[in-house]
Amino acid sequence: MTLQDSLPLQEPLTRAKLKLPRPGWRRIALGGSARDLGRLPRYAGICALGLAGIWAPITGYLKTAAPVFATQMSLILPGSGSASSVNLAEIGQASSHANSAFSSNSISPTETYKRLLMADRVLADAASRAGVAPSELGKPKIELVDQTAFIHIRLTGPAPEAAQARGDALLAAFFDEIDRLRSDELNSRQTGSLDAIHDYQASVAKTRADIDQLRTRSGLQSATHYDSLRAEANALQSRVDTARAALGRKVAAVAELQQRLGLDPASAAAVLRVNTDSTYLALLDSLAEAETELVQARSQYGAQHPQVRKARAAMSSARAEAAARGAALGVTAALEQALDGGRAELMTDLVRQDSERAGLEAELVALEALLTAQRARLDRLGPDAARLEDLQRDFDVAEAVFASAIARTQSSKADVYASYPLVQVLEDPTLPDRPTSPRDKLAIAAGGAASMLLLFALSLGWIRRKIITSLIREKGTTT
Repeated sequence: MTLQDSLPLQEPLTRAKLKLPRPGWRRIALGGSARDLGRLPRYAGICALGLAGIWAPITGYLKTAAPVFATQMSLILPGSGSASSVNLAEIGQASSHANSAFSSNSISPTETYKRLLMADRVLADAASRAGVAPSELGKPKIELVDQTAFIHIRLTGPAPEAAQARGDALLAAFFDEIDRLRSDELNSRQTGSLDAIHDYQASVAKTRADIDQLRTRSGLQSATHYDSLRAEANALQSRVDTARAALGRKVAAVAELQQRLGLDPASAAAVLRVNTDSTYLALLDSLAEAETELVQARSQYGAQHPQVRKARAAMSSARAEAAARGAALGVTAALEQALDGGRAELMTDLVRQDSERAGLEAELVALEALLTAQRARLDRLGPDAARLEDLQRDFDVAEAVFASAIARTQSSKADVYASYPLVQVLEDPTLPDRPTSPRDKLAIAAGGAASMLLLFALSLGWIRRKIITSLIREKGTTT
């Protein structure tokens, strides 16, 4: 029975319409009948070859592959930033601020650390720490968890302890590399700011030298010193005015006492002086006795009586001696008798008031001379004080800038996580309890699946003629 006899007799089908292969390829393409057991040896041979091709590599792999153990570790990047501020007395404020590792949308710190973990320099350092060649260490498998700050790392080794040791070596090399990069960044920043700091320091030193030179030349220590000198001049002016007013009052008091006593202060002082001399007072008493004897003698005798003449001579002698003693004590006027209490008190007050007047006058002269010198000094120091104030302001600004630059440089050392954020070990390298390769069950399952696919393919080949005939019939029907 041919293929045409098996088709429905709807219309005659030609070989061209059926698009059948040429007779030499017909059996290969269409196969034989499903009941033809003569093909079974061929299919059995193909099945045996296929199964051998599947199970031979699997068996060889399971027999010869060395066990591989994988250690796992996890890192985490804290998401919060940090800030600190320090107030420096009489200098200013120093502050440092570290942004969050995830504050920038253009840079991912987890990606940065992933590339750093796989860098050749880090792997070579880790291999050296683990005591193996870099090729034996292999590349770690790194997994980044989306929307988190976790980094999972997986590294293999020939034994559990070796895998764990390699994980520890990789973490140590990774953290050492981060520290080196941070130190290099800080050194670069510090080196870049040294030039500016040197310029600030030179400016401060120059301004200080100018201030010292001006202080040495002028004697002023600061602008406040000039203000104190000006305040002293104002106080001195007040003292001059007060002394001038007091002197005017004393002059008026002395003039009034002179008018009342009829004596100048010098004469009053001389009178007071002779009235305290015992010799002078004794001579005055002798003169008074001689005058009394003269009066008595005149009342009894004539003008030329010897007693009268004797009394007159005694009085003249006593008067001459008293006058001589008074002249020796500074009294050149008429002889003064012993003073009563009231006149003596007035003369004493006159002498005291005149002494105070002389003292006030001398004080006023000295104060006026001092005020004149002080004003001349202020006029001379005025430009220097203004210059010193400008230099002091420039020095304060330069010192503040210099101190601020140093404070920024020092505070930037605390900001070590600016470019390379803080990273912590969330999970230390684990000690694997079973090998990750070879996986016997997985290999056997894969071989079984491949065998099933091979058998399924051979089954399709065994019944391909029936399938092809059905497809051709369906196509002929539709056409």
